[in-house]
Amino acid sequence: MLGMTIEEFEATGQYARYELQPLTDIHLYSDLNVELEANGSIQYIWIFGAIALFVLLIACINFMNLTTARSAHRAREIGIRKVLGGQRASLIGQFLTETILVTALAVVLALAMVSLALPWFSELADRPLEMPWSIPVFWLALLGSICVVGLLAGSYPAFFLSAFDSVKVLKGQLGKTARHGILRSVLVVFQFATAVVLIIATVLVYSQLDYIQHKKIGFQKDQVIIVEDAYALGEKVESFKQAMLTNPIVQRATISSFLPVPSGRSDNIFTSSREMRQDNAVSMQNWRVDGDYLATMGMELTQGRFLDPARPADSLAIILNETAVDKFGFSDPVGKKVYTLTGDVEGHSDPEDFMELTVIGVVKNFHWKSLRENIGALSMQLGRSAGLLSFRYASGESKNVIASLESKWNEMAPDQPFSYRFLDDSFAQVYRAEQRVGQIAGIFAGLAILVSCLGLFGLASFMAEQRTKEIGIRKVLGATTTGIVALLSKDFMKLVLIALVIASPLAWLLMRRWLQEFAFRIDIEWWVFVLAGTVAVVVAFLTMSVQSVRAALANPVESLKNE
Repeated sequence: MLGMTIEEFEATGQYARYELQPLTDIHLYSDLNVELEANGSIQYIWIFGAIALFVLLIACINFMNLTTARSAHRAREIGIRKVLGGQRASLIGQFLTETILVTALAVVLALAMVSLALPWFSELADRPLEMPWSIPVFWLALLGSICVVGLLAGSYPAFFLSAFDSVKVLKGQLGKTARHGILRSVLVVFQFATAVVLIIATVLVYSQLDYIQHKKIGFQKDQVIIVEDAYALGEKVESFKQAMLTNPIVQRATISSFLPVPSGRSDNIFTSSREMRQDNAVSMQNWRVDGDYLATMGMELTQGRFLDPARPADSLAIILNETAVDKFGFSDPVGKKVYTLTGDVEGHSDPEDFMELTVIGVVKNFHWKSLRENIGALSMQLGRSAGLLSFRYASGESKNVIASLESKWNEMAPDQPFSYRFLDDSFAQVYRAEQRVGQIAGIFAGLAILVSCLGLFGLASFMAEQRTKEIGIRKVLGATTTGIVALLSKDFMKLVLIALVIASPLAWLLMRRWLQEFAFRIDIEWWVFVLAGTVAVVVAFLTMSVQSVRAALANPVESLKNE
């Protein structure tokens, strides 16, 4: 094959393979060039599904914690039932039934909330969404969820409460066990660790998106409008371009189907001699552009000059980017020759089968791929590629330039639809999935913090109630409100700090793996963990302080008058 084996040919980075792919798999499982639109990712589906389950698990943990913490309030009822012949199985059934009923009420409330939030969520997902009321599977899934969540949340409290010794209960000897206190502590640590991981993930996702939006990408993506389907103008495409340049708000214009964002590509093999060998072949993009392309896109030359249609010799000239220069090994590229095969060559290639091109300039590297990938080798030549017309316009003139373009289009192509887009929108579309990831991660982090704090609030309330007399005695002996608040809060704050210690390395590992998908990425800074820890500690402290301050300000006479 042109003097090369298949293996040598593919070693240059050039290959063509045909594979079948189901249409239904494209959106979530495909990541190819020239997709119909920016695709989703099955990876994010699994991630968010797992996060949703963790948030639900946190809610279940709260239910277990609060139920077991308040077990003393139902201990006498359980003792009397057992004395009257109640079996443990019937008690377990009663507690599970109560939990399932609570879960069912929660599902009804959730359905109402989802129905109200559906328009907002449709906007976030960029898809029209509606509740599947008429689908039987939906109702079966809800019923199954009620049963599963009810059993998950209620099983431990049911078995724990039903195991009380009726004799000890009725004698008032129930007491507290360290085992259940340790279990509650572990569950509190788990839910706050989950919340901290989500906070760290949210901050890092937004930081990476901000880095992408503000990174110097080698071209100026703002204030460039692209007119699509320019081929509909036929031979009038150049006239359209020149007519728009007479408008004072249009600064530059270019005719080319190739844009510096992921889109249609044209790969070719180039060599540094009239011979195709593995050691001298470079696979790179070859874009056909006009002489105004560089200025319109706001790119920079590091050496030489750009293509000029007024110079006949430039029909055999070529522009390389810095990556291509490095791959060819040129120390002084301007004036060097590169070669590419002409036409269809079968079998061994001869020197006369190669077209000689002269390097006249080097364009500074710019990101024509996603920032997930390294900048590849690229070249530009003069040529006709009239699928798109791009115009750079004056700042603040978006509406005027659209109106002007549409008017001129209707004049020169009256029977053809006018379609346009902005270059910065095309750039942002590449990272639309990550933008949604950031928004959804933020929502989940907020929910995790909220649910965790609700559970913490309930536990703090119960603990303050249990220690009412102790607090009264301390106040009589001179304890201050600040000291009592600190006393009631310190145990919970220790648990939150332990959660932070556990969550930080876990979040670092998970986000490091996610960031490795980007060739250009941020570093994971220490301040992210400090920020997440500060948020968790402050929110937890404020949650507990409400109950702690209330208990500390209570009149000690009320709690001690019966002693």
